[in-house]
Amino acid sequence: MKIVVVSDSHADVKSLKLIRERHLHDADLFIHCGDSQLMSNHPDIQGYLTVRGNCDLDQQYPLHRVEKLNHRETLFMTHGHQYDVKYSMQRLYYKALEVGASIVCYGHSHCIGAEMNEGILFLNPGSVVLPRNTKEKTYAIITAEIDELEVIYLEVSTGDALIRQTFNR
Repeated sequence: MKIVVVSDSHADVKSLKLIRERHLHDADLFIHCGDSQLMSNHPDIQGYLTVRGNCDLDQQYPLHRVEKLNHRETLFMTHGHQYDVKYSMQRLYYKALEVGASIVCYGHSHCIGAEMNEGILFLNPGSVVLPRNTKEKTYAIITAEIDELEVIYLEVSTGDALIRQTFNR
């Protein structure tokens, strides 16, 4: 299973379109972790499973989602502002345990980061428009295999792989 993860696009429809077109034929799922600043009926957010961030005005977006992806993977996605992810991962970790998530995707900080904690992958794809801990504008791809999860961070404009991490289960 291949999941394309974006966050914090802040009305940058060009990047959303580019990423979607680039991976349309090889991705199983596209997710947006909030702060798209687009209305839910905007054509360029269609095809993305989306949650509401602190800068999103459209109340049609849920604050978080739990999605059973297959018999093994349960995805929890949120923007992160309600879990104080800029300060600690503790509240997000406990929510992941509560919902039985194997993969947690979030945004808000605009900082890339992936870590495995007790069998749960926590991933922030950074920002496609306003990165904070890297100069590159980024998004991520998660490839879920039986015995491992691979995370690749890509640069938005070129699609070049910047960082590749593999987590054993």
